[in-house]
Amino acid sequence: MSVPTYTKSGGKASIAAKLDKTVFEVNVPNHELLKQAYLSYLANGRENLAKTKTRGEVRGSTIKPWKQKGTGRARFGSRYNPIWRGGGITFGPTGNENYSHKLPTNTKRVALRQALTTSYEAGKIIVVEEVNFKGKTVEAVKYFDKIGATKNILLVVDTKSTENTRAVSNLKDTKIVSSRYLNVYDILNADSIVVTSKALSSIQEWLGGKA
Repeated sequence: MSVPTYTKSGGKASIAAKLDKTVFEVNVPNHELLKQAYLSYLANGRENLAKTKTRGEVRGSTIKPWKQKGTGRARFGSRYNPIWRGGGITFGPTGNENYSHKLPTNTKRVALRQALTTSYEAGKIIVVEEVNFKGKTVEAVKYFDKIGATKNILLVVDTKSTENTRAVSNLKDTKIVSSRYLNVYDILNADSIVVTSKALSSIQEWLGGKA
């Protein structure tokens, strides 16, 4: 398995990049595992901001709404009863809920292999020797156009540099990520996955059959 490699200037290199079959050509019987990994990523990034007050937390007067007997109405001791408007909330979110979803390490790796395989089969993988945008967004745009990377672009590098990060930070549909932080969510959402040669070696060493 091999794909063309692009040089720094955007032209095709004479040597094609070789892809490890144990990473980019695995069996994908269905998309159930990919769905689990995708939803796990979203759940782990969810912020727990919802918070409601119980009847003991609602502030105000504690005076009895009306006397116990003689009014013909039901007996009530507090205006903060959950069945009243403005009262406490029963079984509402407390702000302490844990929405995280942990997957076993081996399961995550299998999901990553499956995601990379589907991307390779769809022709989304683009390998480049190296990227150096010198901190300029216009350089990044020109380079992506030359190599045919369009729409949602995922740039995978071995180590993120300040200049490259600054260059792509203003691009709406472009994200840069280190190879060690590659995840199923970013892979599946990308229309073009631009991988540097060093990042490719790191990924294959991390997820390959010998790992």
